[in-house]
Amino acid sequence: MIRVENVSKTFTLHNQAGAVIRVMEGASFRVAAGECIALTGNSGAGKSTLMRMIYGNYLSASGAILVGDTDVATAEPRQIIALRRQTLGYVSQFLRVVPRVPTLDVVAEPLLALGIDRPAAQARARALLTRLNIPQTLWGLSPTTFSGGEQQRINIARGFVHRYPAMLLDEPTASLDATNRETVLSLIEEAKAHGAAIIGIFHDQAARERVADRVIDVSQFARAGAA
Repeated sequence: MIRVENVSKTFTLHNQAGAVIRVMEGASFRVAAGECIALTGNSGAGKSTLMRMIYGNYLSASGAILVGDTDVATAEPRQIIALRRQTLGYVSQFLRVVPRVPTLDVVAEPLLALGIDRPAAQARARALLTRLNIPQTLWGLSPTTFSGGEQQRINIARGFVHRYPAMLLDEPTASLDATNRETVLSLIEEAKAHGAAIIGIFHDQAARERVADRVIDVSQFARAGAA
């Protein structure tokens, strides 16, 4: 479902006389439907950089990144938008939403974008918010003023509201208590059972060992240096 083939990445520092920093080279691996792989490596090894390239936020310098039939490395912006709407979900560490939009609509939005009718989309959103222990009294409020743990749970609910065939998870259990951590791990297991191909960054070793089928050390692809 996800194929990363000989991917490299450089950053050009325009404020440093155009110095080119080579950060990754030769990254290659595949993720099958129903499989979860964990990206590991020391801080700065390129875990988040690789995940952002797969999502299309960063442009790779070379290689192919295929999610289904779409090569993210060469796709047009409209193709990336369609991929994110239908196929590739992303749970980041930070909640980014339009201010004043109620939490219920924030979570339901991915389904509404797919043409799901509002009652059905909101019903799915309510179920996830309940499961993630977000009090009903908060559903009509914007999550921008919520605590860090509450915002993380809103992020997770939004990321899992649609059954994406492929998912990227960046520290999904961070800032969570034991009860909500268990809920999130169960959601990941259920997504795998439905055939989702998942790439995750899990600093929580116990969580990683529970949900990951394989571990890929990104340090093997790191190529720190200037050209």
